[in-house]
Amino acid sequence: MTLDDIAETVIGRAKGSRRFIVAIAGPPGSGKSTLADRLHEALLAKGETVEVLPMDGFHMDNAILEARGLLPRKGAPETFDVRGFSDVLTAVRKAEEEVLVPVFDRSRELAIASARPIDPQTHIVLAEGNYLLIDEAPWSRLVELFDLTVFVGPDEDVLRERLRQRWVHYGLDEAAIDWKLNGNDLPNGRYILQHSRPADIRLDSF
Repeated sequence: MTLDDIAETVIGRAKGSRRFIVAIAGPPGSGKSTLADRLHEALLAKGETVEVLPMDGFHMDNAILEARGLLPRKGAPETFDVRGFSDVLTAVRKAEEEVLVPVFDRSRELAIASARPIDPQTHIVLAEGNYLLIDEAPWSRLVELFDLTVFVGPDEDVLRERLRQRWVHYGLDEAAIDWKLNGNDLPNGRYILQHSRPADIRLDSF
């Protein structure tokens, strides 16, 4: 499917709904964030009201991760506030009032609280994140909050190269890049590919 195909599918499915939530999931480096941003632009261009809700805003703080021995695994399923994300999604779904959501600043490796407003009049919300379609608790509780699901799943060679370039961009040395890739990102990616429920729309890459 092309970007325009996906946009038209979203618009068609969202007709008649007060609030329509699309889940965009996939491994790290799959292109899901790029898809969410470009779909946001495409929907705006078609006259829709739309906002992106990134799961990355619900990273646990580094101090908590360090206390739990999880800091080296930041980005793994157990390093997110799933209940907080579920609560915010539930409030967003009701579309009764403005909801302020956190946004992750990768350059500083921290989440910024109340960084993006979602207005009650916004019709479509694009929820984007690695673990949105995981078919295991506690992530599986999210499925009832989504109206349409999209999964982006490139093969591992593509993920490895994209992730390597990401960490080169952020100035990591080779040892740190090797740990990021083989100690965290790629194991997380394999988990996502193996444990995500089937999506309404599946893309091999984006």
